Amino acid sequence: MESSSTSAIVEALTRAIVEHRLQPGTKLAEQKLADHFGVSRTLVRQALFQLAQNRLVTLEPARGAFVSTPSVEEARQVFAVRRMLETEMTRAFVQTVTPAKIKALRAHVASEKAAMGTADASSRTELLGDLISRWALITLMYQSASAAEHSHEEHGDIVAALAARDEALAVSLMQSHLEHVEASLTFDRKRPASDLAAALMP
Repeated sequence: MESSSTSAIVEALTRAIVEHRLQPGTKLAEQKLADHFGVSRTLVRQALFQLAQNRLVTLEPARGAFVSTPSVEEARQVFAVRRMLETEMTRAFVQTVTPAKIKALRAHVASEKAAMGTADASSRTELLGDLISRWALITLMYQSASAAEHSHEEHGDIVAALAARDEALAVSLMQSHLEHVEASLTFDRKRPASDLAAALMP
């Protein structure tokens, strides 16, 4: 019973973090979480420890638990890995491209365009950068609205190259796109704040 309760807390907090309802730097007070989930602080502590192992939460001695705030150095490391992964994914995609896959990609780009019309950074980030949760945290913290709009435009060009089965162009556009995104990140932004209770509302 206790393990299932811990798992439920981990799942709820993970979803809130990845969906950007809990933003980087948010304090995760044990007693507030215990009250919210109707469990003991021991179970909350176990859940926070699991999240810390997944690097979604940072545990600080004498201060408590916080939603992780990726450093500038880590952001650059994540980008380096992402460049390698997405270049190879682009090459592989061109070899197996189908009309159905292109249709799905174009639908995703259309969803991005709709998100550009709102001031909702969470929606933008979810659509533009859901490779991994760390990437989502980094873009939520550091990407501006204008940079997100430019990303969307580049995505359209990449899809067009994929549809044409032009591997060299698709790879070149993907590499340029990732370089542009990294160059546009603002690393001196203040940490956003978030209300814990509101973020965990269903």
